[in-house]
Amino acid sequence: MTNKTEILKDISNRKLNITRAFNAPVEKVWRAWTEAEQLDKWWAPRPWRAITKTMDFTEGGHWLYCMAGPNGEKAWCKVSFQTIEPGKNFVADANFCNEEGAIDANFPTMTWDNRFLSTDTGSKVEITLSFANEDDLEKIVQMGFKEGFSMGLENLDELLEA
Repeated sequence: MTNKTEILKDISNRKLNITRAFNAPVEKVWRAWTEAEQLDKWWAPRPWRAITKTMDFTEGGHWLYCMAGPNGEKAWCKVSFQTIEPGKNFVADANFCNEEGAIDANFPTMTWDNRFLSTDTGSKVEITLSFANEDDLEKIVQMGFKEGFSMGLENLDELLEA
């Protein structure tokens, strides 16, 4: 069964609402989203790949990683975990940064609210991505977020089937 990523823009509320079903139990999907070894296998759209430098999946902890391109490009990101309800939900701020984790103010902060739900056929992840203003939301969309994140979630499908 093929699952489709649904990404809806809610400009007036400065949000992207993302829904994705998976043919795997919620526990397995949760681990894929919260363990560095798993994230490195699916997070980046091909031919890019995610490489974790550090990961502390605790409230107040962070994930520092880069997306490495096929020609040696590196885009660094820092995800700062705010709240975690194990197996069900986590909220985090994500920012572009340098290799040491210093935030790049030229790019917007994205607040991710990730909810993991059991379904009759596996699980579903509902994500609300919030921005400070409409321009920040549009900047991320223009950078190719919808296409890139959809490709990453397809990689996750492959990982979950393995």
